[in-house]
Amino acid sequence: MTSSSTSVQIPGYIAGTWDIDASHSTVGFSVRHMMVSKVRGYFRDFEGVIVTAAEPTASSVEARINMDSIDTRQEQRDAHIRSADFFDVGNHTEMTFRSTAVKTDGADWTVEGDLAIKGITKPVVLELELNGFGPDAYGGTRAGFSAKTEISRKEYGVDIDMPMDGGGVVVGDKINVELEIEAVLRAA
Repeated sequence: MTSSSTSVQIPGYIAGTWDIDASHSTVGFSVRHMMVSKVRGYFRDFEGVIVTAAEPTASSVEARINMDSIDTRQEQRDAHIRSADFFDVGNHTEMTFRSTAVKTDGADWTVEGDLAIKGITKPVVLELELNGFGPDAYGGTRAGFSAKTEISRKEYGVDIDMPMDGGGVVVGDKINVELEIEAVLRAA
């Protein structure tokens, strides 16, 4: 496949429309906690569509994440994150992502797009890894992608500050977003 100025070969690349297989994918994050460690969490309910174009840089992705499906392995914390202090799930049920560009610089890929949380939309850049394309055990075709980015929770209106005695905060501002996506090619 060719990109705007250089020829890019992607082993096994298949153009088409793919549905994210949530049962084989992870939408995760980590955030600094108490200034000494990181708490990891996941969203259990999400969906999305990836379109791999004949020209890879013309590809696109759209995703929807149910904010109520947050899971940090601690129900009291999850309930607090769902509250108006953080995600305000009663008024903002979804987080969405829509790509605006796919770019490559040799082996390095990025997906630029608009991320909306709590009604606030900001541009983000995901570092993308193409993990492969191939047949599955059910007669279908699958593709795998890994992506990561860092966002500021405060830029999305998740601006609660919980200072600690002696300095620092309970929850950091920077959120590391980590995606492991497996998608299934739609039948023609």
